[in-house]
Amino acid sequence: MNIGQYLQDIQGKQIAVIGAGVSNMPLIGLLREAGLPVTVHDKKTAEALGGQYEALCALGVETVLGESYLETLPEDIIFRTPGLHPHHPALEAARARGGVVTSEMELFFEVCPCQIIGITGSDGKTTTTTLVYEMLKHAGRTCHLGGNIGAPLLPNVSRMREGDIAIVELSSFQLMDMKSSPAIAAITNLSPNHLDYHKDFNEYVLAKTNIYMHQQPGDRLILNLDDETSMRLPAEDNSVVSLCSMQRPVDTGAFLHDGTLYLSYMGNSRALLAADEIRIPGMHNVANMLMASAIVQGMCPDEDICAVARKFPGVPHRIELVREKGGVKYYNDSIASSPSRTIAGLNSFAEKVILIAGGYDKHIPYDALGLPICEHVKSLILTGATAPKIQACVEQADSGEKPAIHCAADLADAVKQAAAIARPGDVVIMSPASASFDAFKNFAERGDTFRALVQAL
Repeated sequence: MNIGQYLQDIQGKQIAVIGAGVSNMPLIGLLREAGLPVTVHDKKTAEALGGQYEALCALGVETVLGESYLETLPEDIIFRTPGLHPHHPALEAARARGGVVTSEMELFFEVCPCQIIGITGSDGKTTTTTLVYEMLKHAGRTCHLGGNIGAPLLPNVSRMREGDIAIVELSSFQLMDMKSSPAIAAITNLSPNHLDYHKDFNEYVLAKTNIYMHQQPGDRLILNLDDETSMRLPAEDNSVVSLCSMQRPVDTGAFLHDGTLYLSYMGNSRALLAADEIRIPGMHNVANMLMASAIVQGMCPDEDICAVARKFPGVPHRIELVREKGGVKYYNDSIASSPSRTIAGLNSFAEKVILIAGGYDKHIPYDALGLPICEHVKSLILTGATAPKIQACVEQADSGEKPAIHCAADLADAVKQAAAIARPGDVVIMSPASASFDAFKNFAERGDTFRALVQAL
């Protein structure tokens, strides 16, 4: 089915869109352009929505706003925002009376005319997704990048052609109730995350498995052999599995051996390039490069993989060098919203760093963060709701050497303190190990704010 047929089939239906966020505004516009009646349900008030509310009015939609926005959902088709749990009582009640609950991403999978590559995981999925896009684009393929990475793909689906490739980053929120899987699926790794949303780690992992649970015979699945949780995932007979490893050779997939990246297929291996040729720093980015290389194997020449590896500068907010001032280098790692991401960031530097950390509490464990901070950090500046948790894990770590710990009122104060502490040759990195929602709209806004604060020093 194409998007035109879908829109024609739902004529006469009442449509609800939950959430007036970035991913849903293009969907709302698409539905209204087709002449469909749309009601937007959003927890924010008209005043809080500001310009978005004016845009909704201009589109001619009805609105149900404020704390009681989910009190009734009488519409025939309900598009769920990813941030609303699919088993929310309001959605369950809507299903019970015959309403169809779907999402922008699920509709995209239904109407997309071209092959879809889907990438998920706890860490590294944005960098891996972007690398795959750059490699295929470098090989001359027509590609479309989007999903959780920022840009909704549905508004552009009518311009996609059968020979194109859609490369989609998928979050657990998007995957949780998906009934379709991409032809090529990849899971970078799995560690506790978003436990403020999921009832437990098992639910989070099961959500991630939806990326391959609906694959068709011959579809491909790429997994991280070094990740214990990924290796315990339930099997799906339809999937042809490739593996990636930083520790050992694999029969089919990609691996690191003696400082060189290799691709292999059915036991035949070939060298790609040396790890120190990869432009973006850190061994976690070597792992991302292996995953991306395994995903595109057979879809583009090795020369294109290597060319991108040597020139790709990285994605903003991921160990991004903001500036060097007075001999001090400042790095923005705002994407690090979990301990595992911060540990990867700390491992990217040979010297001990000044770390700014803390933020919104997603109710995930921080125990694993204590020892790496002791080993890689000389001064720790904490702010936000998770500051006490991070401080406790450092103080309880089995390490004789502890960093100096400082408390900051907010990010601006943290940057000011870091600049006062730092000496020529030092590295200051903001790698929060926490979400941003206590003080910022998202990790990108947090990173942009950090960048502006550093530039203003």
